[in-house]
Amino acid sequence: MKKLLLLFIAGSLLVSCKDDKKADTVSEEQNVENPRDTIKEMDFKVVDSKFIDNDSLWKPFEKDLDSMTAEVYEEVRGYVYEKSIPEIQEAVSAGKLTYEELALFYLTRIREYDRNNDFSLNSVISLNPNLLAEARQKDEDLKNAKDPHAIYGIPVLLKDNIDTEAMATTAGAAALQNNQTQDAFIVQKLKENGALILGKANLSEWAYFFCGDCPSGYSAVGGQTLNPYGRKKFDTGGSSSGSGVAVAANLAPVAVGSETSGSILSPSSQNSIVGLKPTIGLLSRGGIVPISSTLDTPGPMTRTVIDNAILLSAMSGIDPEDPASEMAAKPAFDYTEITQADLSGKRFGAIIRLMEDSLYVRAINDLKKAGAEIVEYEAEEINLPNFVRLLNLDMKKDLPSYFENYGGDVGLKNVQDVMEYNSEDTLKRAPYGQRLFQGIVDDSASEEDFAAIKDTLKTNGTRFLEKPMREHNLDGILSINNYHAGFAAVAKYPAITIPMGYTKVGAPKGLTIIGKPFSEQDLLKWAYVYEQETKRRKTPQDYDE
Repeated sequence: MKKLLLLFIAGSLLVSCKDDKKADTVSEEQNVENPRDTIKEMDFKVVDSKFIDNDSLWKPFEKDLDSMTAEVYEEVRGYVYEKSIPEIQEAVSAGKLTYEELALFYLTRIREYDRNNDFSLNSVISLNPNLLAEARQKDEDLKNAKDPHAIYGIPVLLKDNIDTEAMATTAGAAALQNNQTQDAFIVQKLKENGALILGKANLSEWAYFFCGDCPSGYSAVGGQTLNPYGRKKFDTGGSSSGSGVAVAANLAPVAVGSETSGSILSPSSQNSIVGLKPTIGLLSRGGIVPISSTLDTPGPMTRTVIDNAILLSAMSGIDPEDPASEMAAKPAFDYTEITQADLSGKRFGAIIRLMEDSLYVRAINDLKKAGAEIVEYEAEEINLPNFVRLLNLDMKKDLPSYFENYGGDVGLKNVQDVMEYNSEDTLKRAPYGQRLFQGIVDDSASEEDFAAIKDTLKTNGTRFLEKPMREHNLDGILSINNYHAGFAAVAKYPAITIPMGYTKVGAPKGLTIIGKPFSEQDLLKWAYVYEQETKRRKTPQDYDE
């Protein structure tokens, strides 16, 4: 509370591109400080945003935030901080907490920790100016609500490539600062179920398929997102960097990310939270700035598995405007029936070359203790050729489609238009260059060649996962962080990552479980059992106030 009292007184996209599986880790018992262990501070060209006006950001909330005194904050904190959605809702039901107080709590923490100070994380790009009025309405409506959804009244942070009418959708890009849109389909579902939209999260610009030579978590609009477990020391992961950081630091109860290949799994594992990459089509992509209509999906990012299931449930439903959603034909579903799960008889594959990682080995032993059967196997060496070309060719057609069908009046039609806009002031708009965007412009293929690229990738990715599953009768495959996100992406298999511990220098790591298509309910059950058995997640120390 010391830092808060001072105030009161005064974001692997590319086939799991970071292969850090040989990082030096130790068991919990051996995790002692070594004076020779040093962490080199990361060097960034840009840290703070050159586009966000803090006065404008906070103007709608000035008078209301004055009511959140240190004493009130501390009281509310007891019902909210590090609490799950069910715990928060219990406090509301008991009359100990209101949704207005809940919203004010997170606004207070964002103002304290997110920008322009020694603890800033740069995880939030914009805030819903109507948040508190909407929270008060939720409090009023609750009096007559019959069996409200668990997400009712809970503030949800959206990655800033997800459309919502209250705020511009920028994808972190200067070119989209005025991209005023309607709500994306999943945002409509969230609102229908009673969620509050808290704001928009920073991200790796254009979902990390833009500059190519920039750090994860950087965007022109949002600045450089920083990891709360080690500011300028540990990578935030990308591209849903702000979503992961904000949830980890308790700046939001839950957040929505999006993934093409690793963009939920990476920042979730890097920030010690739970992240689920669903099967393509389970959730609508309508109204989300795209990379690839073949691989893109939104997904929930939360501190606990039960919250993940609640958020996933609140976004689910068939979107007739999204071909993948319509083809999947998965209607709204309640994924929260997971608390009675057990692992008896479940068989998981452990990849032998990952056994060098002691945290992974410990996680395997934890699963065994919980009743699971573990099959160790040598993973087949399989390539994913032309993966970047798939993204190039998809975005080349998908971005114009977004502008035409979902985007606001920004005067842009394609990638080339964005590049030309950025070239007018590269220092502010593209300080790390536009290499990946240039690759999109330069690439082309016939429909036959494009179809062949997609077919080869799906065949190879499916073989990597399905062959061991079939040969060893596996329910799922165990990985680390986003190491095998590329295979899960092209095979269109879902995956969930859960905190499994920290390296000897304090960097978070996640146990990732990859399941068969549309096995999200099972993944959540298995993750819940592991989470409850281990409780490995620790709050980032500098944000535990």
